[in-house]
Amino acid sequence: MNGRRPTISSVHGIVAAAHPLAAAAGARLLAQGGNAFDAAAATCAALNVVEPFMSGLSGLGMATCYIAKERRVRTLDFITRVPSQYPVGKFKDREETARHPASAATPGNLAGWCELVRAHGRKSLAEVFAPAIALARDGFPIIEFNTDGINQAIEGLRHLSFYGDWVANYLRGRSRVEMGDVLKQPELAATFEAIAADGPGHLYGGPLGRMMTEHLAKIGGSFTMADLEAVQPQWLDPLGAKYRDITVNTLPPPCEGFQYLLTLRILDGFDLGAMARNGVEHLDTVWRAIRLAAGARIAHNKPDAEKLAWLMSDAHVEQLRARVRDGKPVIGLTEQWLPREPDPDREHTTSTSIADAEGNVICLTQSLGGLFGCGVVIPGTGVCMNNFLYWGEVHPGATNPLTPGVQPAMCVAPSIATRADGRPVLALGTPGSYGICQTQVQALVQHKDFGLPIQDAIEAPRARLWDGARVQPEARFDPAVLAELKARGHAIEDTPAWTMTVGGMQGIVLNPDTGAKTGGADPRRDSYVATP
Repeated sequence: MNGRRPTISSVHGIVAAAHPLAAAAGARLLAQGGNAFDAAAATCAALNVVEPFMSGLSGLGMATCYIAKERRVRTLDFITRVPSQYPVGKFKDREETARHPASAATPGNLAGWCELVRAHGRKSLAEVFAPAIALARDGFPIIEFNTDGINQAIEGLRHLSFYGDWVANYLRGRSRVEMGDVLKQPELAATFEAIAADGPGHLYGGPLGRMMTEHLAKIGGSFTMADLEAVQPQWLDPLGAKYRDITVNTLPPPCEGFQYLLTLRILDGFDLGAMARNGVEHLDTVWRAIRLAAGARIAHNKPDAEKLAWLMSDAHVEQLRARVRDGKPVIGLTEQWLPREPDPDREHTTSTSIADAEGNVICLTQSLGGLFGCGVVIPGTGVCMNNFLYWGEVHPGATNPLTPGVQPAMCVAPSIATRADGRPVLALGTPGSYGICQTQVQALVQHKDFGLPIQDAIEAPRARLWDGARVQPEARFDPAVLAELKARGHAIEDTPAWTMTVGGMQGIVLNPDTGAKTGGADPRRDSYVATP
């Protein structure tokens, strides 16, 4: 209405996902009597088909869940451990691993999806994976983001020895793709049919696992059947932080989402709502808090319980608030312990938020690591491998080293916020690499402090902060405001009005009193909200 996306609300359930067909797949499960856990697995499997450059069954991820029957928030971690045979010392520079088969981590997504269904779903895997199977078998018309993602990958992959398998799977005789081309993936359909029949064991110790490990062994991969057989998603209690009158919950370390919560803790000491929205004081305060929290995360990555308690303590938070107030430029790293230049080929993740009529809520973030992961497609399966190990560090002295058998820290932060009585009121997640903990803060502030509806909060202009003092703010901010921020020490760079650099968020606002569920989907991607 009036040039904006319509508000999509329902009392029967809602799915916000990164592609319309994936959102529809999750809504279909809800309509068929499934719950949010069934719908989450269906949505994620459909994303494997329609957004194959972002996520798939070979990837890794994490989820934050409100389990209605238990009346509590729990988290599910399906980030796997560094393979036991990872070639420590082989690579001198992290960039060598970006498209190398050794960057493929042991797959965790399929195990995570199946665990959601096993633990709390009510549908069979055959029912859950039916939408993905149909989409892969029958094909789907490629839309905007599909076209960009597939064509963008061609230049990055064409020089690799395994490019032919990728071409056969995604180009199907074409030199590039165009809007409206129909992409069929019959091998992937057959793979999901086998998983539906055999369960996750088809990968974790079964035929698909053998095909993966044998093919990867020939071209330089490192994970083994023993690594696959050891995969076990972990249910964990959440890490929570108070912000205004809500508690925001995400996963504990080695998840790096504590940066998100630490930023909120800092900002809870400022009356942002009294500032002009998108004005100098609002943006300066938020950006400074983001930088300080990122610095704390980098300096104390993978903290133990004692260190984490100190990081989140009132005393430490007040020190950081004082630094926000002092007005001196905040300059430092926001990415990892080593400076890194932004590269859109390396940052491809997706996030989904789902709620059902029974009160269950899920926010799930998953990834292949980079654009089509490492680019290796396992012949005959339609499965593209991740490059998640690129996000660790090859140097032994790093804060996030690739040590065999150790779970690396990962920069995702799927979140669910609860009110004082413990009932969920908001699910919020985004892709965006080390921008994830920046993006979610900015959108939450727009919603909570300035009262924007969830769709408007997601659409509001955002910024990505990089190492040093660099900031890429979307051009929809007032130029005069940006000029003043530059004078305060922020190294402002020209940025488009809309950019994926600031993520691609999905969110759901819940009213526990009426049962209304309202979704928001990011127009920076092909995101969509669907209802049963």
